[in-house]
Amino acid sequence: MATGVAVRLVRAGFPLVITELEHPLAVRRAVALSSAVQLGEIEVEGVTAVRAKSADEARDLAETGIVPVLVDPEGESIQKLKPRVLLDARIKKDQSDTRKDAAPLVVGLGPGFAVGVNCHAVVETHRGHSLGRVYRQGEAEGNTGRPDVVMGVDYRRVLRAPRAGIVVIRAQIGDAIVAGQVVATVDGEAVRAPFAGALRGIIADATVVPAGQKIGDLDPRCRREYCFTVSDKSLAVGGGVLEAILTWLNQE
Repeated sequence: MATGVAVRLVRAGFPLVITELEHPLAVRRAVALSSAVQLGEIEVEGVTAVRAKSADEARDLAETGIVPVLVDPEGESIQKLKPRVLLDARIKKDQSDTRKDAAPLVVGLGPGFAVGVNCHAVVETHRGHSLGRVYRQGEAEGNTGRPDVVMGVDYRRVLRAPRAGIVVIRAQIGDAIVAGQVVATVDGEAVRAPFAGALRGIIADATVVPAGQKIGDLDPRCRREYCFTVSDKSLAVGGGVLEAILTWLNQE
């Protein structure tokens, strides 16, 4: 989700810094700027992200049009960088610990954010009529606990860890998968594809996960190119974030 937002903002000319976990949990790694943490550098649809070693380096990189990705799970660099806009794209789906005084404009994505409580604007992330809509009062739709439906398939397209342990991937992003195929193991237990499709995403090999963690994304549309481009949903949310920022800047 954050990558779709970043692509929109960079194309519109905004410098930005991404903070990440030491071991990112992104599943759609081929189109996730967070992959710069492991790879050092990644390009997604013409936008380049580079792992930064410090907040100072991140600031310098951002001014060149490159997106710096800084390992900073606690957000300690925010106080030093003093951003005018803070976007919480963690999609925690519960009450966020973000504070609305963390920046002049704080924008939250999806459930867990309420305008005036922990942010100044909320962007809807639930697929449907309101996807990408900006709320300047109230909050986003609540977490349904069920993934969006794609070609009639809902929760089955999200592959989850059957137990806690270390993930060993057995298939690659973009692969055509048949029903029943083992795409990964977690602590030795197989994770099998419930239907045929394209493997749109799989968590990084050797990631340690708790039971129930999302580790894969199987796309029933079987379009390999969809595995390597930012999703329509992410771009729609990115458009909402861009609207929230531009509206605020015009008011300023």
